Amino acid sequence: MTPEPEVLIRVASGVGHLTLNRPKALHALNRAMCEAMIEALLAWRTDDAIKSVLIDHAGERGFCAGGDIRMIAESGAGDASEAKAFFDTEYKLNHLLFDYPKPVTALVDGIVMGGGVGISEPADVRIATERTIYAMPETGIGLFPDVGGGWFLPRLPGQTGVWLALTGARLKAADTVFLGIHTHYLPSDALEAFRAILAADPAHPIDVADGLETDAGEPPIEPHLPAIERLFAFDTVEQIFAALEADGSHWALAQLATLKTKSPQSLKVTLRQLRTGAALESFADNMAMEYALGGRVIRTHDFQEGVRAVIVDKDNAPKWSPADLSGVTEAALDTLFAPLPDDEDWAPLGR
Repeated sequence: MTPEPEVLIRVASGVGHLTLNRPKALHALNRAMCEAMIEALLAWRTDDAIKSVLIDHAGERGFCAGGDIRMIAESGAGDASEAKAFFDTEYKLNHLLFDYPKPVTALVDGIVMGGGVGISEPADVRIATERTIYAMPETGIGLFPDVGGGWFLPRLPGQTGVWLALTGARLKAADTVFLGIHTHYLPSDALEAFRAILAADPAHPIDVADGLETDAGEPPIEPHLPAIERLFAFDTVEQIFAALEADGSHWALAQLATLKTKSPQSLKVTLRQLRTGAALESFADNMAMEYALGGRVIRTHDFQEGVRAVIVDKDNAPKWSPADLSGVTEAALDTLFAPLPDDEDWAPLGR
């Protein structure tokens, strides 16, 4: 028996369908999946018969829980060449979607983290359901919110992107639609109607989504926006810690307790990534920054240890090094963020 492809690719009624099909791994992306999607998107880009693209997933579980973290960690423990090749391909896919000349719709029906955010956030129409759980939890495994996080997160309202990136907070649809992470809310039982109407009007997915969308409910995050704006506006993690402690509210202290479980190195890397990304002029510049950063961070102690604690041994007791913020120096961050030599630099497809 031939195994099913990990991405189901088909064209129907003017819509190019990319269906993630790796359910046992919650559709986590690997390099072959990214390559298959790139190949299809490049073919469809110039095909006049295809009016829009739809990204979804097979089965009931998740949308996409991220990338192939075990492979990345194993590669990072060596020369990191396989991990860098994956990042290079994945980021080319992210950029291709970001710049795509035809409307792209992502049906984010379930868990969407890491790599799943990378392929859904560039879409023009991003539909959440009651099953959507969004997070960028990378600081908990010694990584940082890559796949374009440095571009998208600082462009969310106020400091909400910084709060999400540092804490790894999980949001449901009421919050994701409120913040603009997702553009529409549809109950999952309305997705078939969306697909059917899209087949009749493949060039205008936003109109189809507008016609079907319903109210996701009150966003739980809304009462906390003033606190997030005030407490996460600093340019050092130490200042954020001090502000949360001084605030003293139950919510602020809960955020502080969460942050204290994360990798100190990752917290500082992530804050610099977002502050840098906020000032960049193009998505491609951001992806080049994240590629250089990623190739280095995956070789650090904290990423190896975070993957061991959370994914391999599952003891959830990582021993971070440095163990506290004071040990993560500006010089160490400068080294991680240094540009790559021209012959190793990341570039989008076709450049």
